[in-house]
Amino acid sequence: MPLGLGRRKKAPPLVENEEAEPGRGGLGVGEPGPLGGGGAGAPQMGLPPPPPALRPRLVFHTQLAHGSPTGRIEGFTNVKELYGKIAEAFRLPAAEVMFCTLNTHKVDMDKLLGGQIGLEDFIFAHVKGQRKEVEVFKSEEALGLTITDNGAGYAFIKRIKEGSVIDHIQLISVGDMIEAINGQSLLGCRHYEVARLLKELPRGRTFTLKLTEPRKAFDMISVRSGGGRPGSGLQLGTGRGTLRLRSRGPATVEDLPSAFEEKAIEKVDDLLESYMGIRDTELAATMVELGKDKRNPDELAEALDERLGDFAFPDEFVFDVWGAIGDAKVGRY
Repeated sequence: MPLGLGRRKKAPPLVENEEAEPGRGGLGVGEPGPLGGGGAGAPQMGLPPPPPALRPRLVFHTQLAHGSPTGRIEGFTNVKELYGKIAEAFRLPAAEVMFCTLNTHKVDMDKLLGGQIGLEDFIFAHVKGQRKEVEVFKSEEALGLTITDNGAGYAFIKRIKEGSVIDHIQLISVGDMIEAINGQSLLGCRHYEVARLLKELPRGRTFTLKLTEPRKAFDMISVRSGGGRPGSGLQLGTGRGTLRLRSRGPATVEDLPSAFEEKAIEKVDDLLESYMGIRDTELAATMVELGKDKRNPDELAEALDERLGDFAFPDEFVFDVWGAIGDAKVGRY
């Protein structure tokens, strides 16, 4: 049966082998954050935050990545609430928190906090540092960027492809938040929206990026990373399970992913980067969860339309996701 039979017609692929990394399963719910919510294509708001009695009473330790005393945080159920708790602990505005890494203070995109936190993970919060404005001449269709977002309204650079247009501009680094393109604010936009805008910029023209880099500790100054190897950072936690943050409903404590799930998530995340220019292990995990029990690609397509319709995944991408999940099931890695 042809893939997509009876499916609602979707938009064409946003980008090809280009820029954007799946966000963290949508913006958090609850009180409006400092950015005022997501962009036009962001998923709809979920249920109200669960009452405190339903939230996991787990305590995590945290530091500011550039250096600080150790703080203790608890009582959060999504990424936006987590950032709020970190801001409270260090007496910062919540809007200052750009993203978090697990078990390292470095800007290591393989250790980026997404929708899951190992129960023994240490959280390092990266806050806003120097702002900069850079002019870029788009000499090629592909800029060489992979974009992600923090689940609370900030999109930033996760990876820079070696030898690409952006790789030759030393002022642009992994971890830089993209505030605006040609004066158009991107605060509140998802990664795939930012990737689409970058893809649509005309070749042979100059455009302007307004960026904010994370504040760096002394030992990180002048270090410019091209980002981690795809899929090399899927290990979560230290063996006691994970806290899974959700945009709808309470956070839950779950077992670590199985070997099949880890491999399937890695392969789907690779496909997201190839088709859409984004990397997002939480989005990939959601897709694997939706697809692992489906009997054929059309059932998977219907499930993705219902749960993740805002992404407008093309049929060929869905077919490849189905194949990646099937390969992982039978051990074809």
